[in-house]
Amino acid sequence: MPFIVVTLVAVLTADILLLVQPPERVEEAAATPNQTLLLQQRREQLQQQQQPQQQQPQRQEPAVMPVKPLGNLHKPNLFVLTRKPFTNELLQKVAKLRGVRALELADAASVMLDDKRVQTLAVNPSTFRAYTPKVTASSDALWQNVAAGDVAVSFVLGNDGGLPLHSRVAAPSGQLRIGAYATTGFGAVDAVVSKDVGRALGLPRDNALIVSAPKADSDALRKAILKALPKGTQVAMVNPVLPKPQAKPERNWPSGSFMTGEQLTVALKAAGSKLGRPYVWGAEGPDTFDCSGLVQWAFAQAGVRVPRVTHQQWLAGPQVPFKQMQPGDLIFWRLDPTNPDYISHVAIYWGDGKMIQAPRTGDVVKISPVHTRNLAGVVRVSPAAASKVR
Repeated sequence: MPFIVVTLVAVLTADILLLVQPPERVEEAAATPNQTLLLQQRREQLQQQQQPQQQQPQRQEPAVMPVKPLGNLHKPNLFVLTRKPFTNELLQKVAKLRGVRALELADAASVMLDDKRVQTLAVNPSTFRAYTPKVTASSDALWQNVAAGDVAVSFVLGNDGGLPLHSRVAAPSGQLRIGAYATTGFGAVDAVVSKDVGRALGLPRDNALIVSAPKADSDALRKAILKALPKGTQVAMVNPVLPKPQAKPERNWPSGSFMTGEQLTVALKAAGSKLGRPYVWGAEGPDTFDCSGLVQWAFAQAGVRVPRVTHQQWLAGPQVPFKQMQPGDLIFWRLDPTNPDYISHVAIYWGDGKMIQAPRTGDVVKISPVHTRNLAGVVRVSPAAASKVR
């Protein structure tokens, strides 16, 4: 049995048990209009699993079913992870919550690919594609490759992590072919496979749920889902919908909101002490780093907790004008052509027009001139704000 650790997208500090067990029996119940197809697919899946073995006297490679054309897009707003597989009863509890428009089941776990621990989703390519960014969702060839057994990895994992397109990488079940670079839009999720490949990898079944609720307050809905589902459920916000501010949109940052000069000095010295250390995708130190791992480790040495991945670190404080950038500020870029809005790289401003960064596979932690191509912006870290990012 390959070593698999279940993780929650964008909540990397959680200690989640892995429970791999057969799905519970699906109870018949009235489904909402948005859930009819989802529940029907689940019943068909379980019926196939329960077919007597004598009906399949010889093991054959499963035929690759054509991927269905793209229908309406559904923007994902919440990602839910449970300790046990979702049942119809649990699905309907979520479906009945105010504002929920569409749901999609998936299997989620961390899997070792090419000696890297990669957060992976096993999905139904025909239906899951509608929950991804438009560029990704629109590619029939991409999803047909996934259905045929390839793994689609994020642009960040492929480009920075050194996984070339069409190369083969080691996985718990053997080798997998990198069939495409495809950003899912789910933050730390960096690989997508089909349900069949997920079973071969040992992923737990139906332990993840994607929720589209474009007109609901995401924070309020998150709390409602946690209340409705069993203890141990975790919910991360993806593309959160938040109430419009009633007053001025500018937040008043009182004195003491930001790092002290001493803290900034410690963080910069910590980052500088790692010059020359290798970039390793997914590494958090102390000897190897990726871009956001270097930021998290350096700030931790100053007693400041910042979240793990780039799109979360983007929320660690207010944005400041580029010309007002100060040493210790975080600089962000959007470098992913498959999802132009996604924050995919971060560096720490060193001062005098230079930054310290962990660039990509094959490179090392180094000080480089700041460049503005595909610049997303600059963030001044607020310890209080950074500690609340989920």
